Amino acid sequence: MNLDAVLAKIDDNMPGATDRLLGLLRLPSISTDPAYKADCDAAADWLVTELQDLGIDASKRTTSGHPMVVGHTGDSGPHILFYGHYDVQPVDPIELWDHDPFDPVVEETASGRVIRGRGTADDKGQFMTFIEACRAWKEVHGSLPGRITFLFEGEEECSSPSLVPFLQDNAKELHADFALICDTAMHDTQTPAIVTMLRGLLGEGLEISGPDKDLHSGYFGGAAINPIRVLADIIAGLHDDQGRITIPGFYDGVPDMPPALLAQWDALDFDPATFLGDVGLSEPAGETGRSVLEMMWARPTCDVNGIWGGYTGDGFKTVLPAQASAKISFRLVGTQDPLKIRAAFREQVRAQLPPDCSVTFSDHGASAASQMSTANPAFEKARNALSDEWPKPAAYIGCGGSIPIAGHFRDILGMDSLLIGFGQADDQLHSPNEKYNFDSFHKGTRSWARILQALNA
Repeated sequence: MNLDAVLAKIDDNMPGATDRLLGLLRLPSISTDPAYKADCDAAADWLVTELQDLGIDASKRTTSGHPMVVGHTGDSGPHILFYGHYDVQPVDPIELWDHDPFDPVVEETASGRVIRGRGTADDKGQFMTFIEACRAWKEVHGSLPGRITFLFEGEEECSSPSLVPFLQDNAKELHADFALICDTAMHDTQTPAIVTMLRGLLGEGLEISGPDKDLHSGYFGGAAINPIRVLADIIAGLHDDQGRITIPGFYDGVPDMPPALLAQWDALDFDPATFLGDVGLSEPAGETGRSVLEMMWARPTCDVNGIWGGYTGDGFKTVLPAQASAKISFRLVGTQDPLKIRAAFREQVRAQLPPDCSVTFSDHGASAASQMSTANPAFEKARNALSDEWPKPAAYIGCGGSIPIAGHFRDILGMDSLLIGFGQADDQLHSPNEKYNFDSFHKGTRSWARILQALNA
């Protein structure tokens, strides 16, 4: 397989590849807003046409929500499932955009050329790197290497309600040796990465109720229980003075990281002071004795994401509220069981309630962490291929966020995922003026060509 010819073709194709990406970006495929249903459908049709133009047997599949796009090619060699999502986030607040978010542009910036518009980095620009690598491969060799199944969904940005049923109903068709997911970032602009650990996510809402109505703090202050004080005590007790979470059994299933992996992380070009300083902070606030990267990638968390109660309007109102509420999230690692943690959290809260107070809980999702075994030879083949394209060797890293699709592929389709993306920390995902570095698009495409050759060697 002549890789050099494929890489040269990718270089030659960049103007056309950029035009194709801009065309896809012009489709406002916002999955969360029913007003854009037709645009999501149009984006699915666009992908079907692109895949069919490459000789791939592709079709649009209906679901209870937005359609899936599935394509197949090849009948021998390693079987790869490539996943991406064509839906995008809403653009609000629109007044903070420098131009129309669905009229994408290529801009010259102080740090290099970027493609600006909604969906550039999440996830249209990312998955188009793979499609363009396939295009160049097909133009040079006449066919694609190995067996490839393509799966694009249109609901990732609204929690993928149709995805699990679709995977279950089509498991035999979609099962492959492993999956490739292009929805992550590089470690930095010079260092590509394969994400091997994704934290799970557990969301809990709670409302503490006390008196049957708001009370005058002059008449009742001191004599009546204040739900805000009760809630504050509960929240304060969730961590000890070393930053560890106090819920019984919380750390069951939390692994210690192998020393070799921690050493690899320590060798990365990462400055905790700069990382925190960029957001106006100076000191790490997590577990004592853990590095910032270890806390971000390999340790579980408990965070209050919202808290409210009483009077919060302008001016002042001396009131004892009848209720106080909070939303709390847990990022999970290893084999932590989100349902067991939910039960233990609720038991701890109930045990701290004083007389005359009650609690109501609401759940906001529960997904376990995903950890990939790098023992599969595909991981090291891909890592070496990435290292050949970028200035610095590729690293195995963790991801502080949660990408449930990797867990679904493992649990439903029985396969691990290689999470390889080319995003950057400053891409402004989900925010106004989202962008994707042109180098990410160009060298990301070249990277996939290298990976395809390595996986089929």
